[in-house]
Amino acid sequence: MKVVVCGAGITGLAIANRLSSLGNDVVVVERSPGPRPQGYMIDFFGAGYDAIEAMGLLPALEDVAYRVEEASLLDGQGRRRAGIDFGRFAGAVGGRLLSVLRPDLERMLREHLPPAVELRFGSAVVDVVDRGDSVRVGLADGSELAADLLVGADGVHSSVRRLVFGDEKRFLRYLGFHTAAYQFDAPRIHDAIRGQFCLTDTVGRQMGFYALRDGRVAAFAVHRTPDPTLPGDFRAGVREFCRGLGWVVPEALDRCPPSEDVYYDQVAQIVMPNWSRGRVVLVGDACYAVSPLAGQGASLGIAGAYLLAHQVDQAPSLGDALAEYERLWRPIAEEKQKTARGGARWFLPTSPTQLRVRRAALLAARLPVVNRYVAAVVAGKSTALIRNLRASADAGGDCGSVRSRRG
Repeated sequence: MKVVVCGAGITGLAIANRLSSLGNDVVVVERSPGPRPQGYMIDFFGAGYDAIEAMGLLPALEDVAYRVEEASLLDGQGRRRAGIDFGRFAGAVGGRLLSVLRPDLERMLREHLPPAVELRFGSAVVDVVDRGDSVRVGLADGSELAADLLVGADGVHSSVRRLVFGDEKRFLRYLGFHTAAYQFDAPRIHDAIRGQFCLTDTVGRQMGFYALRDGRVAAFAVHRTPDPTLPGDFRAGVREFCRGLGWVVPEALDRCPPSEDVYYDQVAQIVMPNWSRGRVVLVGDACYAVSPLAGQGASLGIAGAYLLAHQVDQAPSLGDALAEYERLWRPIAEEKQKTARGGARWFLPTSPTQLRVRRAALLAARLPVVNRYVAAVVAGKSTALIRNLRASADAGGDCGSVRSRRG
């Protein structure tokens, strides 16, 4: 089967890897001129961890992961007020947790694409026509691609979703935050935070820092705002909403790079009544973005991609495959979205009282029972869906005859 994947981010690369490994002809188109270096550190666990393991990529991911001992909350003078022991949290999720920089995860997936996958950067999708027995994908350079399936894995601001399902405003649920991430050189800060994820213990806005293995420092910022409109200059936006925070923040803001080197976006979710239409299907943030508040976007994107590829390979028809993918995965994605919305006050307190409550909760998390509860709140409900699919595939093998009938 011929498949066009729109989006060369984490989810798009994962679905391309899996579909190609299952014998499909895959082309990945990406509107950016090349890989994007911006991004923040993520805690990678859950169903995505299971999927990466099933794809044989866990050793490669472990090679780029970071060892983080603690997430620490520090006041304006740099004094530790509370923290989360990562060893305890990892134990609560069975030790199946890795801390990894988003660009490193994306690079690992890109470097492990099967040779048959065609990857085209600088190729924006501008038109989609579903002909019933095929789908035509028009690109910005005037060229066209014909395929049996178009997969929109192009993120929260998906072009495929807009072209096929309608305006973004119909599906985007703004959660009241802006977020930003960038990297900078600062040896003094790097030495002070090595082995930790350090966050300002502040109300309504927050910056976080972690030391990278190349000697640089990665910064993450988030603040509350009722206005979803993004600033015209991302650098100026970060400097404005973090101005006045203490500790190392002033130096970090002075070293903020130009706007084009800063990741900046709304914190939002995507909520849709259906994820597929004809020969077009969405996956990852394009149809079920959970937001950084849940901390599992990359994991859910990879796991959803794995499930979608499995259904395309095994179901008796393409329509059955897309319907079963959504039936199985929607409840899991929606539960994670609900967890994210419920944890907003915990993620970024709105008052000094909430700040004190968060400190107390983190201090209590050192107790085994409370630690398991905190881990359950952060992780949400667990699912063995990917592990079960892997076991089923290992037992029965891949169904190549189904693929040949569907093309």
